[in-house]
Amino acid sequence: VNNIESYVTSRVIHFLMNLHIVARPIWMTRHGQSEFNVDDRLGGDSPLTDKGEAYAHALADWVEANIKSSEGLTVWTSTLRRSVQTAQYINHPKVALRSLDEIDAGIFDGMTYDDVSAKHPDEAANRAANKLRYRYPGGESYYDVMTRLEPVIFELERQKKPILIVGHQAILRALHAYFLDTPNLEDMPHIMFEKDTIYELLPHERGNQVRSFKLGHH
Repeated sequence: VNNIESYVTSRVIHFLMNLHIVARPIWMTRHGQSEFNVDDRLGGDSPLTDKGEAYAHALADWVEANIKSSEGLTVWTSTLRRSVQTAQYINHPKVALRSLDEIDAGIFDGMTYDDVSAKHPDEAANRAANKLRYRYPGGESYYDVMTRLEPVIFELERQKKPILIVGHQAILRALHAYFLDTPNLEDMPHIMFEKDTIYELLPHERGNQVRSFKLGHH
């Protein structure tokens, strides 16, 4: 295996070289709109808005229409309300994992990005200069997130049945970068996961594939 630049990949490469890969989909979606999303606030544990609730229903409908119960789907959420609530109507087994919680914004939790820029301009500049390595004061960096995701990645690699992850932007970015072997890890914090969209990752010995499904709801 050549030119391994990914922090996570380098930590688990021995495991993967001895792994029999089973082609099964990993579905990923961001949680529905939360109250903090509306105000563009960092972190928190706010509930879904009416729009977010509508996405929860649309997601459950999509799963019912596209994934057979015989396939043995399991839904993984974080422990945060906006993730758990988005998955609440899906009629499949669910597991809430703290390791899937959003990146910890530390002392900036609950603040808007404008608040941070106005009150902590040096921190805002440091984050803008290197989003990958920047660590929120009292919180996490993307590298910290990748470290705590290692057990999740191990478990995903071991799965022989499909998984749906109802997650958060930073978490999905890290998982996406790992499974698609993003050449430049500096790009990872800038990967965009659209709201109200399901992403399918299909791990395969010949390379992982990804496709997306935009869900409409009222």
